[in-house]
Amino acid sequence: MTAEFTPEEVRYVAALARLALTEEEVASYATQLTSVLGHIDTIRALDLEGVAPTSHAFALENVFREDEVIEGLDRDEVLAQAPAAEDGRFRVPSILGEAP
Repeated sequence: MTAEFTPEEVRYVAALARLALTEEEVASYATQLTSVLGHIDTIRALDLEGVAPTSHAFALENVFREDEVIEGLDRDEVLAQAPAAEDGRFRVPSILGEAP
């Protein structure tokens, strides 16, 4: 048998959450919360003996490729294509407004 949420219980929970509900909302939420309890009772009635608890409906697998070491870019070649380079690094304008 499903327990029912009473309007007083809904008002109590609403007060804890600091929610101002109209009487229509109280009645609606009481019906909705009672329905939720009914669903919980349905789940409790299932025979779950031997069923392992899960945190996800489907088994999760690593979908990423394996890491492979590859040759990187040549620093001198990359810096040669930059608009400005200095001491083996990219030269960029200063954040204080200094032009390159």
